[in-house]
Amino acid sequence: MGASLVGLRDLSAERITALLDHASDLRTRVAGGEARLGVLAGKAVALLFLEPSTRTRFSFEMATHRLGAEVLAFSAASSSTTKGESLADTTRVLASIGADAVVIRHAAVGAPHRLEKVLSIPVINAGDGINEHPTQALLDLLTLRDHLGCLEGKTVAIVGDLRHSRVARSNCFGLTALGARVLLAGPGTLCPPELEGLGAERCHTLDDVLPHADAVMMLRIQRERAGPGTLPSDAEYRRFWGLTGARAARLRAGAVVMHPAPMNRGVEIDDEVADGPRSVIFEQMANGVFVRMAALMEALS
Repeated sequence: MGASLVGLRDLSAERITALLDHASDLRTRVAGGEARLGVLAGKAVALLFLEPSTRTRFSFEMATHRLGAEVLAFSAASSSTTKGESLADTTRVLASIGADAVVIRHAAVGAPHRLEKVLSIPVINAGDGINEHPTQALLDLLTLRDHLGCLEGKTVAIVGDLRHSRVARSNCFGLTALGARVLLAGPGTLCPPELEGLGAERCHTLDDVLPHADAVMMLRIQRERAGPGTLPSDAEYRRFWGLTGARAARLRAGAVVMHPAPMNRGVEIDDEVADGPRSVIFEQMANGVFVRMAALMEALS
């Protein structure tokens, strides 16, 4: 069986670097005209997206098509999960009818890890609750490496709703594995105690981190996950935590601005910053296809 990718917590710097190098090579090949590589012809990838997704789902679909594999698109509404079938049984069915790998997004923390233990095919985590989102972190790392070079010794600030961000967790694991310094900043109600175990440094204001950062990653407020009374108003949030044009001007020369998207424009990031010369946000999205191609090839090689 090929290699599953359920998180970055325990991945070595060597494996992370190999995935990034492979993604970079695939990007070069596609840019050179190899739009369809065909290296996974005859394989089938099941996409189980049990939470809403645009970027991640479509980039996995594009990655699968570019590699020549078939997509088995799973619809929860029309599946036997509505009849009470367990997630493990559903994925066993997919494996038994020919799926060679499963890509899963699920609201439950640890769902991909549990599937990995019961399935005979590789599992790729496309986001599990507030736990991890490994392929998002890998595309972030690839984008950072494109602009900053070697990440060892670089400083990356991750700002915003840290409590609910699986992206922040995976990036902490990946960045620290590659030797970067990670600064975390956000409202007190959105900074859980377990942040101290992620290998990052806690900062108390956005203005504290800006002069030190080689990159700033802004996070979306996840109102759909937050309980009542834990979030400030949009106006208050922007006042203290929004990356405005004036704040972005305080970044050091060469620093870049990132966001995993979707963005709340005018809340955590202003239009002039999201669309400005420092922004690499849409490069991140483009790199997602190549990172997911690399993950699928690793899983199905």
